[in-house]
Amino acid sequence: MRNKEMLLIPGPTPVVDSIYDAMASETWSHTDPRFVQIYKHTIDQTRKIFNTDGEVFVVAGSGTIGMEMAIVNTIAEGEKLLVVSQGYFGDRFIKLGQAFGIQVDVLQSEWGKQVSPEEIDKKLSEGNYKAVTVTHADTSTGVRIDLEAVVPIIKKHGALVIVDGVCATTAMDEDMSKEYGGAGNTVDIVLTGSQKAIGVPPGIALVAFNQTALDARAAMERVQAYYCDIYNWIPIMHDPSKYFATPAVNLVYALEEGLRIVLEEGLDARIQRHKAFGRAVRQSLAVYGMKAIASEEMAAPTLSCILYPEGIDDGKFRAAMAEKGTVLSGSLAHLAGKAFRIGHMGNTTADMLEKAVMQIGETLNEMGHPVDIAKAQNVFATEINQLTV
Repeated sequence: MRNKEMLLIPGPTPVVDSIYDAMASETWSHTDPRFVQIYKHTIDQTRKIFNTDGEVFVVAGSGTIGMEMAIVNTIAEGEKLLVVSQGYFGDRFIKLGQAFGIQVDVLQSEWGKQVSPEEIDKKLSEGNYKAVTVTHADTSTGVRIDLEAVVPIIKKHGALVIVDGVCATTAMDEDMSKEYGGAGNTVDIVLTGSQKAIGVPPGIALVAFNQTALDARAAMERVQAYYCDIYNWIPIMHDPSKYFATPAVNLVYALEEGLRIVLEEGLDARIQRHKAFGRAVRQSLAVYGMKAIASEEMAAPTLSCILYPEGIDDGKFRAAMAEKGTVLSGSLAHLAGKAFRIGHMGNTTADMLEKAVMQIGETLNEMGHPVDIAKAQNVFATEINQLTV
């Protein structure tokens, strides 16, 4: 990679040279047959990563646009939405729903913990909810949700399952043809952005609707949206030579290459790689007395939120790491200054993460918190080597 820094934040994530090269290609007209073919291929690739025979949408925008598309096309004003939140980004669905007059109820976990399936079951039994939103991996906490456990419960109550995959897609299992715990227990909508586990620069939202979600849209006389109305996008997704809104031409080039890399690696292999990367980072940093706020059973494979040892100043620590060429993120809300976040997803390599573990150890030593770097590197290597066993 020709990146000058190791960008190990929870997104955007490192970009490989072939994606940069694709993005730097000459900008063609959005109606040029050559671009139309690339856009069509990218839509087909998107269908493959979600494994759906429903509709997929590849549109200019961020993950937040994807969140809005998901709820505005399925939940009418006055209908009920249950938000299952395990951090800051789960909470975002609250204001989104309220902006469209949706009745929003919330189940919030303690940061670093999961909302239990039992809590979800109990809450859904209290009311007629149209849909439930779950964040597959919350970017603020590094906590994942267990789709195997919660999807059957949500479907038992007849609600739509909307999965925020912004920090998960292509690194965690989001197979929309999969039945979780029994016939019919499928995920109805998955939404994501280009800039995290897919490893492409920010600017494109990818959203997939299965037939149940499409039926929900068909039952609505109108939606409170124009750009986000999927009925304005379906004709374009079927025939990209048609026009609704100008696509992000060069980012579509980049996404086509990014998805090629994903599919070439294979989703199963990619999911296993991310699991190994997450364990390796968390276990090696534990040697330094740095604990992830999420236990290993609840931890996402894409990023970790790591608590500092006593006496470490967040600003000075991350500034020192930046001077070494590694960029880390601070934490949000009540964890600000008490923890940092490190991404280990997308095009990030084992070598990059091992280097970061070493630099973190060096920085802690420099700040008067002595640690055993060699031991941490051995722990890291042990976890990574399991990938090749």
